[in-house]
Amino acid sequence: MTAIFERRMKGPWYASEDAEGVKQFWLELDTTTHAALHRHDQFLSAVVSGSPYLRGLMLADTAFTLRCLTLSPEEIFRSICQSCAALSDTIDFDTLKSELRKLKSQSALLIALCDIAGVWSLMEVTQALTAFADCALRAAVDFLMREAHLTGKLSRINDSNYSENSGYVVLAMGKHGAGELNYSSDIDLIILYDADAAPLAENVEPAKFFVRLTQRLVDIMQDITMDGYVFRTDLRLRPDPRATQVAIAIESAAVYYESLGQNWERAAYIKARAVAGDIKLGEEFLDRLKPYIWRKYLDFASINDIQSLIRQIHAVKGHGEIAVQGHNLKLGRGGIREIEFFVQTQQLIAGGRNPALRGRSTISMLQELAKAQWISSDTANDLQQAYIVLRTLEHRAQMVDDQQTHLVPTDAKFKRFACFSGYESPEVLATRLRITLETVRNHSMKLFEGAQGLAAETGSLVFTGGEDDPDTLATLSRLGYGQPSEVSGIIRGWHFGSYHATRDRRAREALTELMPKLLIALARGGDADRTFFDFDVFLKGLPAGVQLLSMLRANPSLLDLVAQILSTAPRLAHGLSRQPRVLEAVLEPGFFDALPSPQALQTVLAETTTLDATIDEIMDQARVFGREQKFRVGVRVLSDTVSAEAAGLGFTHVADSLLQHLLAASQAEMSRKHGDIPGGQLAVIAMGKLGGREMTAGSDLDLILVYDHPEASEVSTGNRSLSAGQYYARLAQRFITSISAPTAEGGLYEVDMRLRPSGSKGPVAVSLASFETYQRDSAWTWEKLALTRARIVTAPNGLAKRLQAAILASLCEKRDTESTRTDVIDMRGLMLRSQKPSAVWDIKRVRGGLVEIEFIAQFLQLVHAHTTPMVLDTNTFQVLAKLRDHKLLAPANAQALLDACQLYHRLTQILRLCIEDDFDPHKSMPGLNRALADAAELPDIAHTENLLCEHQARVTALFDNLVGLPK
Repeated sequence: MTAIFERRMKGPWYASEDAEGVKQFWLELDTTTHAALHRHDQFLSAVVSGSPYLRGLMLADTAFTLRCLTLSPEEIFRSICQSCAALSDTIDFDTLKSELRKLKSQSALLIALCDIAGVWSLMEVTQALTAFADCALRAAVDFLMREAHLTGKLSRINDSNYSENSGYVVLAMGKHGAGELNYSSDIDLIILYDADAAPLAENVEPAKFFVRLTQRLVDIMQDITMDGYVFRTDLRLRPDPRATQVAIAIESAAVYYESLGQNWERAAYIKARAVAGDIKLGEEFLDRLKPYIWRKYLDFASINDIQSLIRQIHAVKGHGEIAVQGHNLKLGRGGIREIEFFVQTQQLIAGGRNPALRGRSTISMLQELAKAQWISSDTANDLQQAYIVLRTLEHRAQMVDDQQTHLVPTDAKFKRFACFSGYESPEVLATRLRITLETVRNHSMKLFEGAQGLAAETGSLVFTGGEDDPDTLATLSRLGYGQPSEVSGIIRGWHFGSYHATRDRRAREALTELMPKLLIALARGGDADRTFFDFDVFLKGLPAGVQLLSMLRANPSLLDLVAQILSTAPRLAHGLSRQPRVLEAVLEPGFFDALPSPQALQTVLAETTTLDATIDEIMDQARVFGREQKFRVGVRVLSDTVSAEAAGLGFTHVADSLLQHLLAASQAEMSRKHGDIPGGQLAVIAMGKLGGREMTAGSDLDLILVYDHPEASEVSTGNRSLSAGQYYARLAQRFITSISAPTAEGGLYEVDMRLRPSGSKGPVAVSLASFETYQRDSAWTWEKLALTRARIVTAPNGLAKRLQAAILASLCEKRDTESTRTDVIDMRGLMLRSQKPSAVWDIKRVRGGLVEIEFIAQFLQLVHAHTTPMVLDTNTFQVLAKLRDHKLLAPANAQALLDACQLYHRLTQILRLCIEDDFDPHKSMPGLNRALADAAELPDIAHTENLLCEHQARVTALFDNLVGLPK
């Protein structure tokens, strides 16, 4: 028979670049084989010189090598596939693996020789590679089905087609699905099963069975034995591969793609093909996905997501410029992937309305796009020729050592590569390759011109598929992420719709465009990983994501704010995740003006409540309002656009408004159930931080409730009447519950009632008479100190006046200075012994801390109020200023206390806003340390701590001098 290779071989073959290797090849042949092959010596020498892998295959089976060179390659390949199909009847698992590997070696040698000699075109080569992969998979799956039937796990099989109606589907993706496998390609598979269609025996659990079967299939394909391997197998294109099994229920997969499928998965499914197992079921599944893949109307917003992959590839270091030696033929600029995406992008845009554009083959689709006038004929022809050149060179590179490489060799190996690829010289190859890459780049740039450079600021950021992109990991590392693989995996999970916030297609598209700026912003705080993981928790907590992610994309300043909150204030971030719409307030023109007045807050709060709302609904509305308003104040604190005093006042106004609103709601509820106490009144007295208008984000509410009623009104008017004492006790409890009880919207405030007369054992609400008597006759010194901060939040005028008079009378009593001093010293000593402040950052309790400033102010009020009542005030700053102005506190001492108090309040506002636990600057987030330093107007946390120590030392000295040394 005429030697086909002799007749069809293209081009001259040049002197071998590996003379020693060629010599050794011929020496290893026996005399007969040497003589038979010698007529092809120039061709074989070039092959041997270029590929150690092919040299090994030829020496391992010289008889088959001779057949390849003398018989019809089509007949030989057909025989290989027939032998492969017959392996499904093999009884032994190991025999199957061995025989498949031998057939793979034969097909690899035959296809390589046909490719190198030009006997087959590129398309014929890729189709042959694909055909053997299909055949091998079918043989393996059929064998496994037959084996499962023999072992009793399948109740029946088709004797002529073991996989028919099996309910098990093998989908080929990527180049395999398209019929375009490269020489040393992985095969990308998605495995599905239908438990209802599968003829499983009783007590066989479907998921477990099909997962185990898939694992055995992968073992058959890629386990490396003494005979080699068949195909490296990749199952990571399935939905969310980190969270799903290797075999997925077909209905679950369909629901995923129809509701959560990403645009890159739409592109991937263009090439999907059922290749093994229950082919009919697989084709039905792909038919079902057609509306998902091929959308009827143009969707340019969606296509931005696909185009972003090209822009991301372009941004990779080393891929932005065209090179020759060392260039990546697949991913590099002007490479194969660029042509594929060029085609797939146009298919996704137009394929929904033009079925002719739904094909799998890259080359045929280039021609169809030209026919449909989406691209010019010149563009289609240019890209087709470029595709052929690049794929052919890719094959040569992979044939050298059977490695899945896409890199053009460098230095001395480049000359050998040029020879192996059939070029007259390295210079000719270099020129051809550069022209080819530039042609692809130019056409690609025209297609995507005007698109924003998604990764221009960062580098490669590719989060598609099921594996980490090495260049993306490098980019994340450069940005400051210490755990790039974990970050990459979490982001892929977002794109797989693993959270409610990313299940909507529009949310994922917004997230794609937002990603570079998001990662930069999250890394800016100094602890990129911690901030990112906090953002992940934040995103996970969102009920939906479209609105927020779109808002962040449109307003970069909001993104910076969210990043600042996450890197500084986890406590604030938790509230934000529950109510992300509060960010909208930041966009209002007047957001950074003065904080809302009490009247404005009352108006807004009233608008949130409908006339027919129940007390439970009002409680929920109050919590939403409180969270939103406290967030507004918190942002102002974090952005350093309000003073500590203004922030304290802002938090207090929010609390006052809510107390007034909830008291009115509680009174209305009591009136509906039990009527009213005619002429009865209830007052809410604020104590502590609330009374002093010095609240922080974490403050609880110290309250005293006082009621009064005429002597004649001892019983309520309702059908279920109560005595006055019972009535106000229940009203007070209802009111406290409305503030402190958790609801579906969370909590509002913790309430502390221990400052009421008789303490925690006394009634929740006390009568006015009891309050007056107690304050006049029974109050201890510590209760008098607390009373200096008593402020009436809400009360009818008559009751408010009597209460104010009682408070003033109690505070203005003439007191013995020394006995009062002794009581204060004893109290401070007891606090130090029982609470044991931990460190300098225990700003409230530490020696020289905020408590001692407050004790100084309160002590001086108590001992001077009977002669100078003007010094009375609930706010510590105002008290210190009044004591100074009335010459009861030396100006220098007053200023020292005011300066310390101001620093303490600044730092405390930030700490209570950001964290709930004790603060340790060595373990704190860098963003929080920086915020504290900014609040102190110092360069870093170390200088801030030094300043804090200096103030504490001064306050300690002043306390010991003005009050006394604690014991």
